[in-house]
Amino acid sequence: MNCKAFAESVLESELFGHEKGAFTGAVAARQGCFERASGGTLLLDEIGDISPEFQAKLLRVLQESEVLRGGGAEPRRINVRVVAATNSSLRDKASSGQFREDLYFRLNVIPIQLLPLRERREDILPLARAFLARMAPETGRQMTLDAEAAEMLIRHSWPGNVRELENAIERAVVLTRTDVITAADLMLDPVRGALPARPAGEVRTDIAAGVPALNEADLRARRAAALEESGDVGLSEYLDKAAGERIARALAKAKGNRAEAARSLGIGRATLYRFMRRLGNESFGQARGNDPGEQ
Repeated sequence: MNCKAFAESVLESELFGHEKGAFTGAVAARQGCFERASGGTLLLDEIGDISPEFQAKLLRVLQESEVLRGGGAEPRRINVRVVAATNSSLRDKASSGQFREDLYFRLNVIPIQLLPLRERREDILPLARAFLARMAPETGRQMTLDAEAAEMLIRHSWPGNVRELENAIERAVVLTRTDVITAADLMLDPVRGALPARPAGEVRTDIAAGVPALNEADLRARRAAALEESGDVGLSEYLDKAAGERIARALAKAKGNRAEAARSLGIGRATLYRFMRRLGNESFGQARGNDPGEQ
């Protein structure tokens, strides 16, 4: 249950349930997530965003192992393992009074900290290859990473974690003309994604086996060249501009035929349409409506 996705009144009904007639529209009694998860596990995501009032109600459920449905009179026993997740520091929120300390200590029984992607770089390439495999049915291609691209993925700091990695792979799949993704296809931000500088003479030992390492001088040169090429614009604008230019060239070569342009880009036509709608590039205008059979 994503605690941030619902208004507090709806969240209370979703977690605790309600009796028939408890509110307008409650035409039947309904079990909440705590009851439905009894005997199992309930994951409460974004737990740090619930209100102080709801924190008190949740604390009671956790302490008493019973839940009172909305409009109900008798509490119901539950036996649930609760896993709570947050992207913020509950300790800091508890210290500042934004989160109840008693609830924090009730939840903080077995703390598990999921390290950011930059601190578990052994996961980067397996994740990247999993994303490629997942996109294969749509593209109709089995794509791979060349050694330089793999090196770049490992050396990037991934401030956006796994979501950023997934977006980078999807972008590369759309932009590449071959079945092999290169470092240029990834178009990673060379400044924002740079790893902290290492002491002189320190040798990296965490690069995946079989992937040749780049020395610091090469990396600095690449970052500088990429920044110069970008014109010092924002990353989003730079990537959108590059994607728009690549798509425009494909459309021009196909003489406005979007189906042919999609095939030359190695993507589905629906994917091409999605990018065209998002980018809204005026150069796409003359290509619209030129597919065979389209009006």
